[in-house]
Amino acid sequence: MLNISPESVDSQIRKQKLYSIRLVSTPRTGRIVTWWLLGILLILIIFLFVPWQQNVDGSGQLTALSPEERPQTIQSPIAGRIDHWYVQEGQYVKKGDTIVVLTEIKEKFLDPELIPRLQQQVGAKQDVINSTIQKAQSLSNQISALNSGLVLKLKQAENKVIQAKLKVKSDSIDFVAEKTNYIIADTQLTLGRNLFNKGFISLIDYQRRQEKYQQVTAKLISQENKLLDAKNGLLNAQIELNSIRADYMEKTSKAESERNSAFAYAAEAEGDLAKLENEYSSMLVRNTFYTIRAPQDGYIVQAVRVGIGENIKEGESIITIMPSNPKMAVEVYVRAMDIPLLRPGDKVRVQFDGWPAIVFSGWPDVSVGTFGGIVNSIDAVESKNGKFRILVIPDPADTPWPAQIRMGSSVYAWAMLDNVPVWFEIWRQLNGFPPNLNQEEVKNSGSTPQKKDNAK
Repeated sequence: MLNISPESVDSQIRKQKLYSIRLVSTPRTGRIVTWWLLGILLILIIFLFVPWQQNVDGSGQLTALSPEERPQTIQSPIAGRIDHWYVQEGQYVKKGDTIVVLTEIKEKFLDPELIPRLQQQVGAKQDVINSTIQKAQSLSNQISALNSGLVLKLKQAENKVIQAKLKVKSDSIDFVAEKTNYIIADTQLTLGRNLFNKGFISLIDYQRRQEKYQQVTAKLISQENKLLDAKNGLLNAQIELNSIRADYMEKTSKAESERNSAFAYAAEAEGDLAKLENEYSSMLVRNTFYTIRAPQDGYIVQAVRVGIGENIKEGESIITIMPSNPKMAVEVYVRAMDIPLLRPGDKVRVQFDGWPAIVFSGWPDVSVGTFGGIVNSIDAVESKNGKFRILVIPDPADTPWPAQIRMGSSVYAWAMLDNVPVWFEIWRQLNGFPPNLNQEEVKNSGSTPQKKDNAK
């Protein structure tokens, strides 16, 4: 039993089939189970060293890469009442096709002759502006004429003043001469009186001297009156000169005031004309808003407002249109801790909701029903759900995405990262460590690759 002796008796003991020996021996089934367990353990140990591709997963939905190719709601630019529908849900429309026609509901725009009346108002206001400008030009001509007349009048008045000054000067000289003659005549009369009293001259000579004295006195008084008249004439000429200046200044100021008023009214009328033209142009544009047309080729998806005669508000959605042949993309939301591991151009595997698939996230080559994608862009800010959105487009080097998928369908995606053993991935998951950054991406980014630190 202890196999000490070189002679073995095992075969003889088996032949005898002793009961006690059978009780202490290992059953054949137990050995088989042991070998199976050892084999499974060996397979598991080998499996731990199988390569596993790390990935960053996330969920999202199908969308269009370009915003203009995504479903859009057509809104009413004006408030109105639905008059007639020209489309049905699911119908294909081309750009410019009529979708619905509205009628007016605001009192301001109910007049059917509103545009011709506005046009008449614009023409009338333009005539007012032209007339006002002509009036201002006439006033400008009047001011020019007044200025020209003022120059002539002032010249005439200044000449009169000069003439009056010369006459005053001439009369002053004559007055001085007459005054000298008066002094001489007065002296002669005094001498003649003395001589007459003494008897040296006759009475006739004395009377002659008296007569001459009276004549000289009359001439002196007359010349003095002439001098005063000349001075009054000079004063009147100066007053007339100042009066002409004041009169013409008043007339010119009045004409300039009227001209400025005309210019101000013309400017105000031009402002009113601009408002009328703006209102007229707005009405022309508003008339085009009664017919709502398709902004691009696509399919009518859903009518938000229905019925005939239903009122809609300005900016209210009427219908939803889905553009035809959009360039599909997938928007996937990933955790903030995984964003530093992703870059535009990274490979992504995508599983579409409702599309049969067998997924092995760590072995993308053996997965069935998944499709390839490439990270196109990464949002710079987080979304409302606290995650970051990435846009994934089809990988041209992989299987094309199925044509049966529809925008808005749910998707599940994995961004492929570094290859590691299965045991390392299990250890990483148990410790909650982030995945490794792909070493090829690190080299392409120009940074120095870091060694894996399994104890990290």
